Amino acid sequence: MTSNQQPKVWVVIADGEHARVVSPTVSEGQFHTVLTFDSDSAHLRTSDMVTEGPGRVHESASTSRHSITARTDPHDQAKHKFAAEVGRMINDHDHRKEFDQLVLIAPAHALHDLREALSPQATAKVVGTASKDLVKVTDHDLAKHLGKWWLAPAA
Repeated sequence: MTSNQQPKVWVVIADGEHARVVSPTVSEGQFHTVLTFDSDSAHLRTSDMVTEGPGRVHESASTSRHSITARTDPHDQAKHKFAAEVGRMINDHDHRKEFDQLVLIAPAHALHDLREALSPQATAKVVGTASKDLVKVTDHDLAKHLGKWWLAPAA
């Protein structure tokens, strides 16, 4: 980036199952989608995510049996994994110098996981964060939520 150019800003909008990267357009306050990502497990039921049912234990005082509940929720695990994948993707694009500044928009749990997945170099480019769920907001309607991060795109 030369001194007379505006920095290239990428805004990562994510939740536990979907993510997209938007960037400012030439039109004041408008954004357009650069990349989109969807989790493989976005619409799966728990029974589709788990290969076997919970294990069984025998009651020592009687002949009854009880299932063992899982220690972790498969949906939560999938959301953590997806945030890590999005972070790796952002790291790859940072390595190729495709953006100068980064803004992260996600619900609190996803925002934390996303920040944890970023490399130190990509983290250094983060200029803003917001704990919001804007995944379903159209590009046209993003201006009212992201206007303070709009910068004219680099020529």
